[in-house]
Amino acid sequence: MGLLRRIRTWFEDRSGASALIGPVMTHRVPRSAKWWYVFGSATLMFFLIQIATGIMLATLYVPSAAEAYDSLRYIDEEVPFGWMVRAIHGWSSNAMVLMMLVHLSQVFLHGAYKYPRELTWMVGVLLMVCTLALAFTGQVMRFDQDAYWGLGIGASIVDRVPVFGNELRAIMLGGPIIAGATLSRFFALHVFVLPGLTIVLVGLHMMLILRHGISEMPKPGEVVDPATYKPAYEERIHRTGVPFFPDAARRDMVFCGLALLVMLGLAAWFGPFGPGGVPDPTIIDTNPRPDFFFLWIFAALALLPPAVETPLLIIGPPVLLLAMLLIPIMASRGERAPSRRPLVVVLFAVIVTGLVTLSWLGVTSPWSPQMDGWTSAPVPAEFVRGRTPLELQGATMIQFAQCRNCHSLGGLGGERGPALDRVATRLSWDQLVRQVQQGGGNMPAYGKTLTSAQTEAIVAFLATLRPDHVPASEIPGALEVSPGRDQPPMATPDAPEPARGFQ
Repeated sequence: MGLLRRIRTWFEDRSGASALIGPVMTHRVPRSAKWWYVFGSATLMFFLIQIATGIMLATLYVPSAAEAYDSLRYIDEEVPFGWMVRAIHGWSSNAMVLMMLVHLSQVFLHGAYKYPRELTWMVGVLLMVCTLALAFTGQVMRFDQDAYWGLGIGASIVDRVPVFGNELRAIMLGGPIIAGATLSRFFALHVFVLPGLTIVLVGLHMMLILRHGISEMPKPGEVVDPATYKPAYEERIHRTGVPFFPDAARRDMVFCGLALLVMLGLAAWFGPFGPGGVPDPTIIDTNPRPDFFFLWIFAALALLPPAVETPLLIIGPPVLLLAMLLIPIMASRGERAPSRRPLVVVLFAVIVTGLVTLSWLGVTSPWSPQMDGWTSAPVPAEFVRGRTPLELQGATMIQFAQCRNCHSLGGLGGERGPALDRVATRLSWDQLVRQVQQGGGNMPAYGKTLTSAQTEAIVAFLATLRPDHVPASEIPGALEVSPGRDQPPMATPDAPEPARGFQ
């Protein structure tokens, strides 16, 4: 007996590993399971690459708001092949999302979620959520301008949750603003919580696959009937199925090998993602874009009318997730062939077309601020006529703080943010104060660059921006007593000066 055989025998005697691996390698799969069935294995391969490269990067990355950006530059420029490790980590993340989406689409179109694989689908949907969360938190790890604005959009969405919005945003950011605590929390999510949860779900997903088997290629006329499906499936698998290894595993290895080569080529040619510009909330002359899998959200947020933005952001994602989880409950039997399920195919085509179109708009649309809005266009006369001294002071601050780079007034100004002409009909006094100080959506926080007196003057002016015919009962917070609004303006020794960074 050779040395290697003795080592293998010793290891097998102590661990019993073959009892664990054997069923995975020898379980029988349908003979018709060809190339459509390789995307799940590719998703798992890229996840393993994520873990391996993530461990390497975690030994060098500094999860500190002051040092994260520089540590990435150090990895790219000083560590031998550090840039390549980062590139592989980034490109394998994108590849994992892509393979996961293709795998999910194949299962949906082939009706593979029907009885008895309902729970397998549900676990797969949860894996999709974890994968997207890993991708989002990974983008935050770059902690550059894209990461900052991505966090701002995420915090804005959370902030709009009724009743608990403030608390949820504070939990997400670790405070009122994006800072060191924010990065620490997302680092813990990205490195510990989400990978651990994903590993558990992957194990559960594979256990369910072994228990219920892989679905066959759908054929028109072969319907799923829970009363007869399992005995018939087991009889067909026993009669015509093939072992996973080497028959099906060979195709998985060929596809995974090709996908790995393509990913390595992209990583070597294009290099790592970011970091882009230094994260600075006072820099609004920027054009941040999320990674490709969130471009459709970026575009939707920019195109949605303000009136429907909040309801859609709050209601849309939970409803969509719940609908995906309940698909196998609502359609657990019947035809699986796409040719016999035209409505499903049309629905899939509409969803894919919408996502691709929005993603393309997210790449190409010039949603940049109008950076000369403050230099040549003063606040129109109709918006300052009859205003109090405090409100006029606020109009001046609007001018000097360059608010109209992003917000139009009287038809002049940028279009990145909503127009200010009727802002008092959308936001109450307190909401205006919070928006100016804490930011949200595409707007940076000005809490550290404006004094309290300057903020009060700006909000006093914004609170007047509404049509004259709108009754007070339709103005948010107009009937409530607000000290900042209802107290008469008083002269203060520290007269407002133009804020730092706005000149």
